[in-house]
Amino acid sequence: MSILRSFWLWVGAFVVIVVLAIATAPGAPSSVTRIAHLETLVRCPACDDLSVAVSNATSAIAVRHEISADVHRGESDNKILTSLEAAYGPSILLSPPTSGLGTLLWVVPVAGLVLLAGIGLRLARRRR
Repeated sequence: MSILRSFWLWVGAFVVIVVLAIATAPGAPSSVTRIAHLETLVRCPACDDLSVAVSNATSAIAVRHEISADVHRGESDNKILTSLEAAYGPSILLSPPTSGLGTLLWVVPVAGLVLLAGIGLRLARRRR
């Protein structure tokens, strides 16, 4: 009977864990969350290095309304960012693109760090 009781305790614990995992799993982001996230990714057209989320410029407010309307129409985040980029140019996005020449902006710093680490290791070996 002890083995059977232990088995049912383990089954019960497993069921509780599965129910808790399902109950606490993040669902699809709400439209308010999506809008707030997209606003942090887009540069204010009239400002220097400010997102539309923090700018109160007229152009930033217009872009925020455009983002909100697109989200409420059910468009994907990628499509919204692509349409903004088409309308305002690639500089509208705060992060550089990960393709084309924008790739250099991601690769060069990493390559520089690897090069510096290699030089540092060689110098450390020579001192020994």
